Amino acid sequence: MIFLTTLPLFWIMISASRGGHWGAWMPSSISAFEGTCVSIPCRFDFPDELRPAVVHGVWYFNSPYPKNYPPVVFKSRTQVVHESFQGRSRLLGDLGLRNCTLLLSSLSPELGGKYYFRGDLGGYNQYTFSEHSVLDIINTPNIVVPPEVVAGSEVEVSCMVPDNCPELRPELSWLGHEGLGEPAVLGRLREDEGTWVQVSLLHFVPTREANGHRLGCQASFPNTTLLFEGYASLDVKYPPVIVEMNASVEAIEGSHVSLLCGADSNPLPLLTWMRDGSVLREAVAESLFLDLEEVTPAEDGVYACLAENAYGQDNRTVGLSVMYAPRKPTVNGTMVAVEGETVSILCSTQSNPDPILTIFKEKQILATVIYESELQLELPAVTPEDDGEYWCVAENQYGQRATTFNLSVEFAPVILLESHCAAARDTVQCLCVVKSNPEPSVAFELPSRNVTVNETEREFVYSERSGLLLTSILTLRGQAQAPPRVICTARNLYGSKSLELPFQGAHRLMWAKIGPVGAVVAFAILIAIVCYITQTRRKKNVTESPSFSAGDNPPVLFSSDFRISGAPEKYESERRLGSERRLLGLRGEPPELDLSYSHSDLGKRATKDSYTLTEELAEYAEIRVK
Repeated sequence: MIFLTTLPLFWIMISASRGGHWGAWMPSSISAFEGTCVSIPCRFDFPDELRPAVVHGVWYFNSPYPKNYPPVVFKSRTQVVHESFQGRSRLLGDLGLRNCTLLLSSLSPELGGKYYFRGDLGGYNQYTFSEHSVLDIINTPNIVVPPEVVAGSEVEVSCMVPDNCPELRPELSWLGHEGLGEPAVLGRLREDEGTWVQVSLLHFVPTREANGHRLGCQASFPNTTLLFEGYASLDVKYPPVIVEMNASVEAIEGSHVSLLCGADSNPLPLLTWMRDGSVLREAVAESLFLDLEEVTPAEDGVYACLAENAYGQDNRTVGLSVMYAPRKPTVNGTMVAVEGETVSILCSTQSNPDPILTIFKEKQILATVIYESELQLELPAVTPEDDGEYWCVAENQYGQRATTFNLSVEFAPVILLESHCAAARDTVQCLCVVKSNPEPSVAFELPSRNVTVNETEREFVYSERSGLLLTSILTLRGQAQAPPRVICTARNLYGSKSLELPFQGAHRLMWAKIGPVGAVVAFAILIAIVCYITQTRRKKNVTESPSFSAGDNPPVLFSSDFRISGAPEKYESERRLGSERRLLGLRGEPPELDLSYSHSDLGKRATKDSYTLTEELAEYAEIRVK
């Protein structure tokens, strides 16, 4: 520490001469520039009762004890000194006045060390004082910077050089102080141990840019070539400023993202990455990376970097946008509606960027929207044609997803025009095609017979549903006479519909019934006529045999509808009775489709007497023709 004092040196010397014991006073340390000189101030004392006639003294180097033969720096009795000090040392003080000040010149580094003084009053009155002075040979000025230099606060920097050479006085100047401030030289100052220094002060207000600035001080001695320079780097403390950070970041889902935050501050800042108030990573460093592996949409958002030290803080944010394909769309709305109602369906999804949303039905676009996450479909006054499967498709540059949904439109039954009846041989089939939602109940009414057949009667009605269509088939077997009227009635909770089913191909009905049978009958009649003519001629022109021989080949006739006289009425009555019983809900065996004789029956019949068979055929043919 530098002390400015007005206490004269002679007051110290007077106070020392008032003692009555052995003692010495000198600076514990003193410094000087290499090549200059130094004056080591010294005072000593001894007991007053000794009263020596002559006082001598010796200066030793690095040891106070003569028995160790230390180098002699100065000796008043003989002037014999060590070779290192020849021509370099002399006594400035008057030993009689108890002043032992020593002057050393042409200083070199090897002269740096401890210097001891020994008083010699003659005889045994010799005393080596333990007090000593340490000489430091320097070659740079001493720049003193305050322990803490804060940006924005005024600071004082001093340059100090020793001024203990009476022959050479230093002059000071500043180096690299441009832009900092103008120096002020205070001059020569005395230190607390009696040594002297030259001091120059520099006042300025540092900025963060001054941190690390190299500031120099130069000491020169006029009329010499001696020049000494010293430098100090400014350690300016300042709060953090974030100087490096990502701009907004876009990343594809599943990729790697690295966010960087760099700050300028002194001392180093504590860098912290945060999101939604949660600390993700922190470290004391100039820069800090935040690595996100396989990012997901959940990591989309704003990230903040906070930099702080003892002098302040700074923060900045960066947005991370995770790009991803649309998620599977969700559909909210009415999936069941009654015909005529208004239906509103909302399709929504999540994606980044927002997708193109489209609603299709049977490859027809019903609604679309661009770069929106929701799409509303309005169907005013729905009809049965609106019933069916729909697709909601979401698409952006990263992918496509779709969702299907079904709209069910409920309406009263509608009997389609393709509903009809048709006859084949003795079987009548009635087809009733109904479009309805929900599924209707179907009944077939035969007004002429006062009979109603429901679809639950599986013996007569077969039903099959496909989508909104219900197909019911009524089968009536053994209908040899004109087919009955058939009315189809369908009903559900929204209403009912009835339709008398028309017969398709009515002009072909008779040929459908008698075609095969008529052909057989006609063939039988032809055979009968041929046989009759043949028999007649034989009776007239040939002598008749009494009987047909067993070896003759009798004519054999086959027919798919051969009947003996009287048989058709019997079987027809039985068939009608069975059918009526079934139509009235009575259960029994299924009705027979073929009410005539079989081919096998005809074959057996034909093996009998051919004449008898021929007569029966003729009679049956006459009956059928009539």
